[in-house]
Amino acid sequence: MGEALTVQPLSREAFAPFGEVLETDGAELRMINQGTTERFHALARAELDPSGTAIVSLFRGQPRSFPYQVTMMERHPLGSQAFFPLDNRPWLVIAAGDEDGRPGRPQAFLAHGRQGVNYRANVWHHPLMALNETSTFLVVDRDGEGTNLEEIDYPAAFVIESGDWAKA
Repeated sequence: MGEALTVQPLSREAFAPFGEVLETDGAELRMINQGTTERFHALARAELDPSGTAIVSLFRGQPRSFPYQVTMMERHPLGSQAFFPLDNRPWLVIAAGDEDGRPGRPQAFLAHGRQGVNYRANVWHHPLMALNETSTFLVVDRDGEGTNLEEIDYPAAFVIESGDWAKA
C-alpha cells in the first residue's frame, strides 16, 4: 500500500523548513484604528518574482477520505502560497524538502482551524487537504507571466491512516 506517514501537530518550529505558520499565538500585536482593532503584524512575507502580482483568492476544498495515499507533490517556483482556513475546521498540511529537484519524504501536520501556513517559493507541498467537511480558505499567491506550477509524482505512495487526529 505504501510507506506510512505520521501526522504531527502543526507548530512554527516543525514547519520552519517549509515556511511560516499563520496564527495569532505569539504574533506581534499592534493596536490600530484608534485602539479598536488588533493587528497581528507580519505573520508571513509574500514572495514574488518581479513579473508577478500578489492576488487574494478563496479556495473551497472537499474533504479527503482516509486512508489517504500521497502520490504527488507540487511547488510554485515564482512565488509563495499562503492558506488560511475561514471555517475554523482542522485541516492537513503536507510538505517536503527538495532532493535534487524532486520532493523528498513528506511530512504531515495537523493544523487546527485557526492556523494557516505560508509555503515559501519553491517548497514542495501537497494540494489543499480539507478534513471532515467542505472548507473554505483564504489564499494569497502569485499571478503573472511564467510557469509557476511544477507537479511531481512519487515512485511509490506514502499513506496517511485515519486516526483520532482526523476527528479533531
